[in-house]
Parts: sequence; C-alpha cells; structure tokens
Amino acid sequence: MKIIKSIRQMQSWAEQRRGRGKTIGFVPTMGALHEGHHSLMRAARRRCDAVVVSIFVNPAQFGPNEDYARYPRDAKGDAALCRLEKVDILFMPTAEAIYPEGHQTTISVKPLGDGLEGAFRPNHFSGVAAVVAKLFQIVKPQMAFFGQKDYQQTVVIRRLVQDLHFPVKIIVCPTVREKDGLAMSSRNRYLSSEGRRAARVLFKAMQLGRDQIREGKRNAAAVRNEMTRWIRQEPLAKIDYVAITHPETLEEVLHIKGPVVLLLAVRIGKTRLIDNLLLKH
Repeated sequence: MKIIKSIRQMQSWAEQRRGRGKTIGFVPTMGALHEGHHSLMRAARRRCDAVVVSIFVNPAQFGPNEDYARYPRDAKGDAALCRLEKVDILFMPTAEAIYPEGHQTTISVKPLGDGLEGAFRPNHFSGVAAVVAKLFQIVKPQMAFFGQKDYQQTVVIRRLVQDLHFPVKIIVCPTVREKDGLAMSSRNRYLSSEGRRAARVLFKAMQLGRDQIREGKRNAAAVRNEMTRWIRQEPLAKIDYVAITHPETLEEVLHIKGPVVLLLAVRIGKTRLIDNLLLKH
C-alpha cells in the first residue's frame, strides 16, 4: 500500500491506472476506521482492479459547535487497517490542500439536503457535496462505495453525481451493526459504558416501527409516535428527529403504501447518533 498526500500525485496515479484500463474503486472516509469501513473496502476490492481509501476530516461539514476538533483521529492505526485490507492507495490530503487560500466555491443540493440532518446541521450537506466533488475530481474513480448508515448522505451524493454528470457509479453497502443492533460509527467511541447500553434504544425503536408496518399498520404518524415513545423511555436519550420518508425524495409520508425509510437522530448524553432502516415491505 502506498500513502499519498499530494493532490497532483494522486491525480497522476489515477490517470495512469485509468490509462491502462484499470477500474478504480474509491472509499471516502473521515478515518477512525471500523468494520463498517472495512466492509466497503472489501466490496470495492471484489468489484474493482484498484482500491483507493481517503482519510480526510472535512471541516466544511462541521458546524461551529460540533466535534471537528475532537473527532477521533488515528492515522497510524487506520493505515495499518488499510494494509490488512490490501488497499492500493491511502490518500490523506491536508485541509490546506483541499481548501486552499481564497477558496470560494460551494455546492448546494436542495431540497434533499435541507431536511432531517440538514435541519439540525445547517450547511452540513453543502460541505459534504463540496468535498465529495473534489475527491471525485482528484481520485477519478469509476465506482465509489458508501455505507447505508448515512442514508441521507447517499441520496444527496447520488443526486450530486446525476446533476453534475460525474462518471462515477455510487454503490451503497448495508449498514454494519454490533451484535445488539447498534450501527457501527466512529462516534460510538464517545459513548460511556452507560451510554453504550442506552444506545441500543435506536435499533430497538426501528425494529418496533418495522414490525408494526409489517403487521399492516399504515398510518405513518402512529408508527412514528410509537417509535418516539419507545426512545423516550430511555433517560439518557434525547430525540432530534424520528421520520418516515420516501426512500428517494426523503419527503415525509402520511400513508405507508410502498417502500419507506425509517430515519432517526438521537443524542445519548453528548453523543449524537443517526440510524435508519429501509423497508421494502
């Protein structure tokens, strides 16, 4: 595995591989790698000739009161894990390289980025869209791999790729979970032992919603209320949102009559967790 920090060097490597007819699979991350990231790397390896993983904690997608400064970082450990997965290139650019002095360009994906996470984290998806567009231009992948855990992000990125005509196929891989159902996330490291126990309530609430829909309940508000009631039984949990939406438009549904996605954001103490379940009942 080779570690590249220079944008020009990364572009040169990508152009050479593509010139030889090689398929590049790309896994963009913010580091603090876990089994969810590993599953993306393995998916990329199965489908592509070469695998590039980027590690970049993107300042543009963090709000002023969020955890950019304390976001978990472990460059040495992450590099070792990428070697185990036989990654070809680990791309680790600096913030100064990605956002040089005088940088002014922004990308807005509306209305997909306005609700849910966007309502609680203004400008979050503008930051996501900008950095993903930059990384696609630098790495030049034919395929890019994302986890379903960040469901709204995958919808936004698919729209970005379609609207800006990026020649990149977006592959969304299933959420990887702990044995008790908690979605794997770099932010799980913030949880205390008590918070870790409390965090199980997220998956339990979604299971409750899933089961009610499978049993025939079609009033979305009623299902949402039951999920909300379940979460509120946990003293450490504070709800940001519980939503039932159309899988592609992310618009709230009133009557459940086709595929829907259950999405929620819950704070366990000071740790904010998101999760979702896609139902194709």
